[in-house]
Amino acid sequence: MAFRTDGEGLHHHTDPADGRRYVYGMSFMDAAPSVFACFDQPDLKAPYTVTVHAPRDWTVTANAPGREAEPGLWRFDASQPLSTYFVTLVAGPYHHLRDTHDGIGLGLSCRQSIAPHLEADADELFTLTRQCFDEFHRLFGIRYPFGDYHQAFVPEFNAGAMENPGCVTFRDPLVFTSRVTRGTRIQRATTVAHEMAHQWFGNLVTPRWWDDLWLNESFAEYMGNRVTADVTEYGDAWVHNAHRRRQWGLVADQRPTTHPVAGNGATDAAGALQDFDGISYAKGSSVLKQLNATLGDDVFLAGAIDHFTRHRFGNATMHDLVGSWERAGAGDLSAFVEGWLRTPGVDDLRLDRAAGAVLRVPPPEHPADRSHTVRIATAEPGGDWDVRTATLDAPATPFPVGPATAVVIDAFEDSWSRSAPDATTLAGLPGLLRAGGDPMLRAGVWNSLRTGVHTGAVSPADAAEVVVATLGSEEDDDGVTVVGGWALGRLRAVVDDPAALDAGVHAAAGEVLARATPASTLQLAAFGLRVTSGSDATALRGWLAGDGLPPGLELDEAVRWRILVRLAVLGAVDAAYLDARLADAPTAVARVEHARARAALPTAEAKAWAWRRFTGEDPAPNYEVEAAGLAFWQRGQEDLTAPYVDRYVAGVPGLGGVFSGWLLGDVVEAFFPLTARRPDVVERTRALAAEPDLPGPVRRRVLDMADELERRL
Repeated sequence: MAFRTDGEGLHHHTDPADGRRYVYGMSFMDAAPSVFACFDQPDLKAPYTVTVHAPRDWTVTANAPGREAEPGLWRFDASQPLSTYFVTLVAGPYHHLRDTHDGIGLGLSCRQSIAPHLEADADELFTLTRQCFDEFHRLFGIRYPFGDYHQAFVPEFNAGAMENPGCVTFRDPLVFTSRVTRGTRIQRATTVAHEMAHQWFGNLVTPRWWDDLWLNESFAEYMGNRVTADVTEYGDAWVHNAHRRRQWGLVADQRPTTHPVAGNGATDAAGALQDFDGISYAKGSSVLKQLNATLGDDVFLAGAIDHFTRHRFGNATMHDLVGSWERAGAGDLSAFVEGWLRTPGVDDLRLDRAAGAVLRVPPPEHPADRSHTVRIATAEPGGDWDVRTATLDAPATPFPVGPATAVVIDAFEDSWSRSAPDATTLAGLPGLLRAGGDPMLRAGVWNSLRTGVHTGAVSPADAAEVVVATLGSEEDDDGVTVVGGWALGRLRAVVDDPAALDAGVHAAAGEVLARATPASTLQLAAFGLRVTSGSDATALRGWLAGDGLPPGLELDEAVRWRILVRLAVLGAVDAAYLDARLADAPTAVARVEHARARAALPTAEAKAWAWRRFTGEDPAPNYEVEAAGLAFWQRGQEDLTAPYVDRYVAGVPGLGGVFSGWLLGDVVEAFFPLTARRPDVVERTRALAAEPDLPGPVRRRVLDMADELERRL
């Protein structure tokens, strides 16, 4: 079998920083047969005994404890029964750190070139792991059953992480080689907790087939966020989740390709891979959080424990888990299953001021009778927020408010719903947001604004006014990063005057920067937004030279390349200059950002350079291909990119011969012509998706992106 470079199967990477070679296995979802002979159904479980021959200066880690029997020969104990998609090994001259906790051997590893950065964060990572183990053992009363617990940070990994028992693999950008925001650290912490939750939900008991994917991902998402918030230093994990994950799920649930949380209809692994989306993660997590609030912890956890006990090291279905909950005292859950798990779509919660009621409007294509218990925030002109709880269990629920009252429905995101601010509320948001307030409420307000734009209930111009007027008051670095990024991405793509929006966001970022504590993560987030919205090439070059940087800010690799990418978008550098900067420090991070910068240049040569990665004419590792696609379509460069609409439509049907698995879908989405806001492009891409021979995962990505393009149009 050949080694692979697409993040699947047995992936091989040569570190550009030092030339060392590394290997890791990613058998998920159907890549195991590219490593060893097997049938790859998740319900075919067996113990594995692994022997590895490797270069003598390499170390090898696998699913079970092992040892180097003689130089270059590694033998591993028999594992617990595993589905094929869990089987892995991580081999190479990795840097290793070890610890123990409560009788469990703990390990961390990464490439040698980033070892000092892993060393710097090892205490935090080991502490998170210990705290999560203690809490999961307390909640479930069932000990982690897979021996050692090694966490390997590996290069060019497609997912955030993979929960292989005994040897979890993470994308190694989670070893931070530059300073990062608190929000990014929370993201890493919840990922650590998410993978640990999988040791019970997914590994101890595995779905019989991929149509019950939610038994893995929805639970790991819910428990990962919950445990992170409850027992680690990141008690604001749910605020982070609101900023980073909520819209991901809501948008997916409004696409034409939406699917149920459970029983998603997956017929094969390639199709199921597309269901690793915001529905299976964010929506499923929200639904489980609602169920827990209804049942209470005693019944919710007792059902989970019964499920683990009955199906230990085996496979199960949604009906098995529901039966465990019902035996634990949940009562008849059939209405919950049908309304929340088996029916796709999101209810629209709308304020009818004239009727003095909140309306509950299910999506007409997926009707359902779902009750919502939510907190509704109201504010009178010049006043503060007042929060009331309401149960919306009818098409209209009385909720009288004054004619000038601002109203945000489901402000704390207690339910899975969508709502948008009406004109009265929209007018009051600048003053209310600038007054500060509960971070979770602020995140809910921002999400209502984002939902309003997505659904067409709020014009992009009005939303941009709110962002420009209020973003400067934001205290949460996730708020600065996510809302500012949304403004410069989604809003900038459609407003009439993108330069004015850039200038407004630039000024708001400057306001945050002026009051941020030096060396704080809020300062880092604000400066990042300042760079991305900057239009003064002279100022950007000055920062690149270290001149005029805010006190406490370091010109590290991430900041340097952020500036270089922005200069490339502005056409203020050329390809030769970017190539030289890469040659100065050819790290894995720099190679990805170099690809992003090269593809963003406003030249015909740059677009041709990026397109050769799309066609496979110039093969490149997965991260670099995706970065080139995401940077290719820039607003203001339509004269350069217009010919590539035809090339995209012509090239997509053959992409399965160039890319496969995870990367195939990512490339289809990354290179989609989102800046070509024309009706004929919507029609042509929809026609492309209808081609009968198009692989299912490709069809789904094209349909989703055509929907996004139509909304922008």
